Amino acid sequence: MSLLVVGSLGLDNVATPFDKVENALGGSATYISLAASYFSGPLYLVGVVGEDFPQKYITLLENHNIDLEGLQVVKGGKTFRWVGKYHYDLNVRDTLLTELNVFEKFDPIVPDKFKKAKFICLGNIDPALQLKVLDQMVDPQFVVGDTMNYWIEGRKDTLMELLKRVNVLIINDSEARLLAKEPNLIKAWKIIRSMGPEILIIKKGEHGALLFTDDIVFSAPAYPMEMIYDPTGAGDTFAGGFIGYLHKTQDLSAENMKRAVIYGSAMASFCVEKFSTQGLENLQYFRVHDRYREFRNLSRFDEKE
Repeated sequence: MSLLVVGSLGLDNVATPFDKVENALGGSATYISLAASYFSGPLYLVGVVGEDFPQKYITLLENHNIDLEGLQVVKGGKTFRWVGKYHYDLNVRDTLLTELNVFEKFDPIVPDKFKKAKFICLGNIDPALQLKVLDQMVDPQFVVGDTMNYWIEGRKDTLMELLKRVNVLIINDSEARLLAKEPNLIKAWKIIRSMGPEILIIKKGEHGALLFTDDIVFSAPAYPMEMIYDPTGAGDTFAGGFIGYLHKTQDLSAENMKRAVIYGSAMASFCVEKFSTQGLENLQYFRVHDRYREFRNLSRFDEKE
């Protein structure tokens, strides 16, 4: 039973108060698939890049057992580029440049051998494209979707169609409030639930994550980091760890959802320790599991009678 990831691949220039990188590997599909690769296989990726996309990044993805048959390489085209600068408060960043390039006309074509994938993670792209992917699939079992303010405000009708077809929606707290038009996150969950998703995960950055289902509300802590070098891609990495663990275990129970949230948080903590995808490139699974246990211990306590 395979896992399909669809989203952007890009080249990023990122500056933080601590350092900067240029032409670094980026994009939602990149972070999701790299994080998921530590849990599951086979892993399929659908995306688009230009001829300027470095071969070393292709090799990196292939070395993580990511099948790139669905990766379109546009001859003469340029890859999606993003340039950003973070402030000392790393929750605040300025987007200095966005060049869609070949991503502007991205038409996701799912190869035949990918179409029977039962687990799907739709990275943050136009909901019309996310729907097009789902229309090509054969009886998917579990669909995770991501979106952002731009689509909530500019593609609301299309997004509402998408939400009827996803099992899990992953967004941050400001996006949840915008989508539900409700400042209280508990009430926002109930409104979003009526739109379709059975499960909502609200990312709260350095304050962890909230998991909502019909039966539970679960609050996962954030890992106490002494140094965060680059928050770029942390949310996508979370999504990759989350769906990767669920795909590995084939267990969609509420209790296993909690564990998946912790594994997603653990992967995101590795991501922010280095620039770009460097924190995800050479992990060992035992390190991931050790950090999972550290997360679990953060909120465990023994109650005395």
